[in-house]
Amino acid sequence: MKKERDKETKVRSLFGRFKDQLQDPDYTSVDFLVLLVDVIRPTRINLLYQVDIKFLLDYLHDAPNDLTGFQFYLRRILGGKDFDQLISDTGIISYADFFYELRKRITERYLPFQPPKSTLQYLLNQVFYKARDADWIAAVPQDQIDELFRICKFETIYDDETGFGMIEILYGLELLVQRITGRAMETDVNKMVPEFQNFDSPFIAIMREFTELNDRILQSDNKFISSDDLSYKQIGVLHRQCESYIETAFDNSHRFGISIKVNQSLLRIRQQLERIREILSFLVIDNPDEKKQKTIALATTLIGYNSRKSNIRKLVGQSTQLLAYEITHHTAQTGEHYITSSRQEYWKMFRSACGGGLIVGVMCIVKLLLGKIHTSEFGHAFLYSLNYAIGFTLIYLFGATLATKQPAMTASALVNAIEQGASEQGVNRHRYWIFAELFARLFRSQFIAFVGNVAMAFPMSLFLVWAIQQLFQVNIASAKWLHLVNDLNPIKTPVVLHASIAGVFLFLSGIIAGSISNRDKHNSVYYRIQEHPMLKKMFGQAKTNKIASFYEKKWAGIVSNVWFGIFMGTTASIGLFLGLNLDIRHITFSSGNLALGLFGHGMELSTDIWVWGILGIGIIGFFNFMVSFSLSLMLAFRSRNLSTKELMKMGKAVWIYFKINPKLFFFPSRKN
Repeated sequence: MKKERDKETKVRSLFGRFKDQLQDPDYTSVDFLVLLVDVIRPTRINLLYQVDIKFLLDYLHDAPNDLTGFQFYLRRILGGKDFDQLISDTGIISYADFFYELRKRITERYLPFQPPKSTLQYLLNQVFYKARDADWIAAVPQDQIDELFRICKFETIYDDETGFGMIEILYGLELLVQRITGRAMETDVNKMVPEFQNFDSPFIAIMREFTELNDRILQSDNKFISSDDLSYKQIGVLHRQCESYIETAFDNSHRFGISIKVNQSLLRIRQQLERIREILSFLVIDNPDEKKQKTIALATTLIGYNSRKSNIRKLVGQSTQLLAYEITHHTAQTGEHYITSSRQEYWKMFRSACGGGLIVGVMCIVKLLLGKIHTSEFGHAFLYSLNYAIGFTLIYLFGATLATKQPAMTASALVNAIEQGASEQGVNRHRYWIFAELFARLFRSQFIAFVGNVAMAFPMSLFLVWAIQQLFQVNIASAKWLHLVNDLNPIKTPVVLHASIAGVFLFLSGIIAGSISNRDKHNSVYYRIQEHPMLKKMFGQAKTNKIASFYEKKWAGIVSNVWFGIFMGTTASIGLFLGLNLDIRHITFSSGNLALGLFGHGMELSTDIWVWGILGIGIIGFFNFMVSFSLSLMLAFRSRNLSTKELMKMGKAVWIYFKINPKLFFFPSRKN
């Protein structure tokens, strides 16, 4: 009650200050309205509670002279204000360039665009300048809004003799219809919907139908139509066909891939179709009582468009969700191959990981030798990156396994289990339980891959460094043995940070693989290779098909591994340049480095070095796994629009399953 009395006092004072200006026919400043809305605006917006403006209504009832001045003032500042751009442009993606639109919205958030003073948008920018103004306006009771409309003697847009309001609505709609027609006819958009190529475009049809309706309304005495109007019904049918067209284009992204430009074009058309559907309803009046309610609804709708026009979160969410889905769709398909089921697959994964460990053992030796080359930090970064990139690519092409590459690929496969929530062997089960079982399979697959990598990288590095000593009579690890073992000690070095950085790079490499696959699919690269005239002439159709098939299956993985190598090879040099303690720690390389440290110190290490070294390898493996898997899981959730509550339920299901069957997280069941 005290707040209401305070607001009533402020309103009384405000009207007293502006008493003369409100009566002045030449006073058209928005200052009074800005201050009045500042008084009404609640300090905290809680959508569970209504925003009471009864204090304003009571004051206007009790002060008839101020009410009269207020009525004249509102007519002056609202009369003849253009608002067609609020309908056709405000809040809709402006361009197909996502990053341009993002920069534009960030700029407008802090330095808002100001249209001409002759427009309604200028007034709304000045008065309702806060992002949540539309929320508290929606919380004002409808009976109070109706009473404010009545006592201010507002005229409905349908009773205006000039027909100005309806002309603005029709012009805004006409712009929207023409824009969606032009955008939908673009080649990049058309290619996404081959199902519609043998039919008349619904966009051209809706433009023709709306043009006819527009002309008829403008020529009639009543600037509105009834819901029984045949043209209005036909536009409704065509509008649904246009929406179906866009949804089909989005659904076909699995078949054809999708680019950021096409994604933004489709989002723009979808937003424009939504706007057309919302605004079309204001053309229809079946009952005279609807005129006032629809005029009020139009006003609140336009305020909502304007206050939410710079919503950055919504832009990023809508623009990235489909692309994230396409990227994770590729990693989900790839990740399924990394999750073992049977004992046979389990031990096959072990053998594959041993192969990866062999190659990593060689990479450890090569990196140690490259470190002895006298060159710049850039030179070392280049050489290390080359070593990593070649090694990771060989592991991939030979079908071997690098353990920590799995989590980034398997997270999406796990989320697929949540999405499908299916049944196995005809027995329906809770989808979170299915996820828990799949996670157990993933964890034991990752465990045996860790074991295979570490078990082979250690002896391979030890053998190679011994062989080099036998051949060249030099212990190449003697100078760096202490540095190599200290890098595994979580007390002496930030092992957790460095292992987490490697986890981030593992996640990014998975993103790159999915992005490359999506891009090539959208650009029909595989088909282009198959039908390349020069390749067919040189190699024949059969070999050209094999080249195309190899590219389709392997290229995304090759590029991903090359970039992973670059990330891993340049981190330390970038950290040195920035003066930061940045580096990477990978479980497989750490085991190889422990072997080099052992040989470098004459095959003798103290007990505490062994303990910290083995513990450090475990910590590195854990954070490699957790960081890459968590980031990939978050992206997979984002791409499928799942809430974080799902993650909590999944975690609970995994914990219960672990308590019941802990052994299954490390070894497959004997039944398999």
